[in-house]
Amino acid sequence: MMAPIFQICAASPAVTALLGTSPTRLYQFGEAPQNTPAPYAVWQRVGGLPVMFLGQLPDVDSYTLQIDVYAPTPIVARNVAEALRDAIEPVAYIVGWGLEGRDQETRLHRIVFDVDWIVRRN
Repeated sequence: MMAPIFQICAASPAVTALLGTSPTRLYQFGEAPQNTPAPYAVWQRVGGLPVMFLGQLPDVDSYTLQIDVYAPTPIVARNVAEALRDAIEPVAYIVGWGLEGRDQETRLHRIVFDVDWIVRRN
């Protein structure tokens, strides 16, 4: 009952070239280990709803995810965001490019974007 963002992104050679393997540094919100090496990305669900029909149960759920990329330089942050975009777009929709700047706490460069993902129920 969640968008398969990790599975899709971890299967992309372009993503794993930047975010690694074992582990791939793409974490659910609040799950990135302390002192995770940059670059890395986190994601969280910021919205969602079942797609409703009259007279039958929903067969799909729609999720809006926010993805935050953290990197030591703006160029690396953009490269990671582009690799994630390219992995996600064949199966979901990038619906907004948000904040781009420097995180006050970590001093890492940050790019935020939103994804709408429709997931078929089994």
